[in-house]
Amino acid sequence: MIRFENVSLRRGVKLLFEEASLTIHPGQNVGLTGRNGTGKSSLFALLLQHYPTDAGDISLPAGWVTAHVAQETPATESSTLDYVLDGDEELRKLQTLLENTTDGTHLGELHAKLDAIDGYRAESRAARLLHGLGFQNEEMRQSVSSFSGGWRMRLNLARALMCRSDLLLLDEPTNHLDLDAVMWLEEWLRKYPGTLLLISHDRDFLDSVCKHILNIEHHRATLYSGNYSAFEKVRAERLANQQAEHEKQQREMSHMQQYVDRFRAQATKAKQAQSRLKALQRMKLISPAHVDSPFHFKFLAPRHRPDPLMTMEDVATGYAQRAPVIQDLNLNIHAGDRIGLLGPNGAGKSTLIKLLAQMLPVLSGQLTQAKECQIGYFAQHQVDQLNPDHSPFEHLRQLNPKISDQQGRNFLGGFGFQGERALERVAPFSGGEKARLALALIVYQRPNLLLLDEPTNHLDIEMRQALVEALQEFQGAMLIVSHDRFLLRATCDQLWLVDDQRVLDFKGDLDDYRRWLANRDNSSNVETSQQQHGASTSSRKDQKRQQAQQRQQLRPLRKKAKQLEASVEKLQQRSEVLQMQLADSGIYQQQRKQELRQLLEEKGEIDAGLAETEEQWMQALEELEAAQQTSV
Repeated sequence: MIRFENVSLRRGVKLLFEEASLTIHPGQNVGLTGRNGTGKSSLFALLLQHYPTDAGDISLPAGWVTAHVAQETPATESSTLDYVLDGDEELRKLQTLLENTTDGTHLGELHAKLDAIDGYRAESRAARLLHGLGFQNEEMRQSVSSFSGGWRMRLNLARALMCRSDLLLLDEPTNHLDLDAVMWLEEWLRKYPGTLLLISHDRDFLDSVCKHILNIEHHRATLYSGNYSAFEKVRAERLANQQAEHEKQQREMSHMQQYVDRFRAQATKAKQAQSRLKALQRMKLISPAHVDSPFHFKFLAPRHRPDPLMTMEDVATGYAQRAPVIQDLNLNIHAGDRIGLLGPNGAGKSTLIKLLAQMLPVLSGQLTQAKECQIGYFAQHQVDQLNPDHSPFEHLRQLNPKISDQQGRNFLGGFGFQGERALERVAPFSGGEKARLALALIVYQRPNLLLLDEPTNHLDIEMRQALVEALQEFQGAMLIVSHDRFLLRATCDQLWLVDDQRVLDFKGDLDDYRRWLANRDNSSNVETSQQQHGASTSSRKDQKRQQAQQRQQLRPLRKKAKQLEASVEKLQQRSEVLQMQLADSGIYQQQRKQELRQLLEEKGEIDAGLAETEEQWMQALEELEAAQQTSV
């Protein structure tokens, strides 16, 4: 178990938390919450022994393997698959020893160890991790250096998950993921057998994965039982009680002070007055409940509300010299529309947002934008375009040179830039502070159409809540791409599905979308998908005939996948039998040397055949999936 005994930590002169005493038991999934800057990442650094505590002790079980996500990825020419496999250090050590060992007895021991850690299926395990995080089969052989920063962070996450760890530390792992990958990671972490500490500002993710919450607040680290929703209820009750106790104490102190002030000068009452005064001084002050968020802002009403804001007729869009990413787009955006964009990884959600923001061309068809349409566009590059040498107030003054100092400070204060913070250079700001400033500049321009591409990245829960409340009151139209399901549920009343180069109205909710993702490989989902996409226009008889044709086309692919799966199972069983024989110490006696050699040769052939057959099986499943998508 992990024990904190009166632990205190400072960064420079800033106190993060003090006198933290708590115990985390093996196998617990713990969510680590608190505002940005309270010390969550620093607590991880303590567990990784990057620096010592300022006071107190932390103890971890001896021999525990700890995995965490590296913040930087080397621009190596190694393939993505090899890079992820490197996360299992014991696997790599055994593989190196096997390559350099000729002694039969030692080889048998090494093979036994490799089998014990499921090493013969390591590539298959790594491929599943990569696929779950959004990598395609052909990308698994590409070099790490060929991927952008966001995709390299996914590789680092996969590498951490590949490690067979006792303790897994994840610091905001969903920031670089889309909704599909977030849902996949959620399921993976729920099955993780070790101890998990997770920093996240995603309420739904915390609720699904974590059964305990470690909250850092007011320099205190407190461990709560239950998921995030349960923690919020307990914390609200505690703060309400704390507020009531504070108010009661203030009344008692006021009464005591009045007694002291009235009687301290009277000789007959002076002794009692001095006693009351000492009691007053000894009284431990109960702090008022600090429940108010530092963020308070709202979107001003748009100056104009044209309707429709945009009309698209047979529109296709994409990137130069490539096939269109989206085509046959026939949709309208009306004043007041609140739309969330769903779709598999790479389907074109961000492409659609860029088209509407006029950052991508119309390749064919017609897109008509209302003359008075005022767009507010938020994406990661907006954050990167902030001038590092300018302050938040200088950025605001570029939008309105006539704004007064007080007006600017009042506006920026709602986004957490109070006092002198509004006049400081942006360069040293954190990612969350830069995202808040980019949102503030959008809000100030009074848009009537908001296009938000992952607006919650790097925002803590308090700021996300402020954003949700502001969007709920927003009087314009908006389209949102987000992996934060709480944000989508709280602000959107319409969902569009981007898939197979089309954008169509999705009739279900986010739970239906999860099921759609899970069932998209299942041919029985064809009819449901057609109903959700509004594509079912034929009669029931025609539908049955089409489905029969589809089943006929898919039958050989499904048969091939089933045969390969059976072959994999057969090879696995034979591998296990051979492993049991190699585990018998008697096989390593000198008189059985020939038998040992034959067993090792067969084991090597079986394992090689198993790896090849597993790869063929995965390829067959990919072909079946592609055929099913085409048939839909």
